[in-house]
Amino acid sequence: MPAQKTPLALPYHLLVFEERLRQIERLRSIYTLLTIFSTLFIVWFGMNVASESNASSLSRGISKLFDYPFDMTEDAWNYGWGWWSIVFKYLPELISTFNIALFSTCLGSLLAIILSCLASANLINSTFVIQVIRRTMDFFRSFPEIVFAMIFLYLIGKNELPAILAITIHTTGALGKLFSEVIENIDVKPLDGLRSTGGSWVKRVRFAVLPQVLPSFFSYALLRLEINVRASTILGFVGAGGIGEALYTVIQWRHGAEVTAIMALLVTTIIFLDYCSTYLRIYLVESHR
Repeated sequence: MPAQKTPLALPYHLLVFEERLRQIERLRSIYTLLTIFSTLFIVWFGMNVASESNASSLSRGISKLFDYPFDMTEDAWNYGWGWWSIVFKYLPELISTFNIALFSTCLGSLLAIILSCLASANLINSTFVIQVIRRTMDFFRSFPEIVFAMIFLYLIGKNELPAILAITIHTTGALGKLFSEVIENIDVKPLDGLRSTGGSWVKRVRFAVLPQVLPSFFSYALLRLEINVRASTILGFVGAGGIGEALYTVIQWRHGAEVTAIMALLVTTIIFLDYCSTYLRIYLVESHR
């Protein structure tokens, strides 16, 4: 019979390490259970407080969550074939919303390119300038578009200009951060070559930086356009024009057919923009390789 192998005894430090791992696993299980029970208790307590504070029970409100969309869809169905006339009725507002988003994206992208060049360490030697520009872009994207829009609505009044200014500011801050990161990761050999031959700062940016980063810039700008279409719709709820303002009005009057038509227009537009921007981004990236 072959001799049986006796199991090797683990060194003492490995035994201590294994025991410590078991203790950590037990603690993790305990903390997980405590977190689950604490979350359930907070939800239960919050629902009781909400039910006592509100005129109607929160549980009854949750059970009626889908009643409104069902009612809107039923109104659109009962409207019949004439529903399509409502869709075309709100096309001008949709075009206005798209124009706000497109103009704001183009203007914000242009400003972001300028600021990103001034915030890139491989283009600017002054730490003070870089920090000032970066903190400015941080401020621009720290607040959502609706905060800036409310300020401009108070100063200018109800029209499309507050939406354009608000979206442009936020787009500048968001894209400026992304653009500066792209610039700081470029190949510095063309940049050093132009610098060694006495090329000016503008020429270095024009001939050594932009050819490398433009495909990425276009890709980010197209993605931002999708976001800005949704943002311009939301700003319409506070009186900044476009299809969002029309949607807010028909929701207040509970015109189900018109609400459904506007929703269908928005969803179709976002899907169309998503396909177009995806195709263009792939085309730009592939053509650059």
